[in-house]
Amino acid sequence: MAQDWAKDFYNSQAWKKTSRAYAKSVGMLCEECRKRGEIRAYGIVHHRKWLTPETINDPALTLDWSNLEAVCRECHAKIHEGERMKRWTVDEYGRVTAR
Repeated sequence: MAQDWAKDFYNSQAWKKTSRAYAKSVGMLCEECRKRGEIRAYGIVHHRKWLTPETINDPALTLDWSNLEAVCRECHAKIHEGERMKRWTVDEYGRVTAR
């Protein structure tokens, strides 16, 4: 589910048009599965470089095909599982904060 600060972007016509066109360009298949020789339908168009509140309005990042990857839900979960730990940091007082 999109963060509150990203909902307008993900509901925009620009994103819907871009993500559909990108998915069609890769045969509507999961690019990660294809790297392993598997054929599976994509479920989501993922941003390789994560979007932030500071970059959400930058079409050079949000709509650039070089920053997109079509992935199935399972691969998307694996991508975020590996990166989830990078979302948080602990300061010198032991406080956990989002990056």
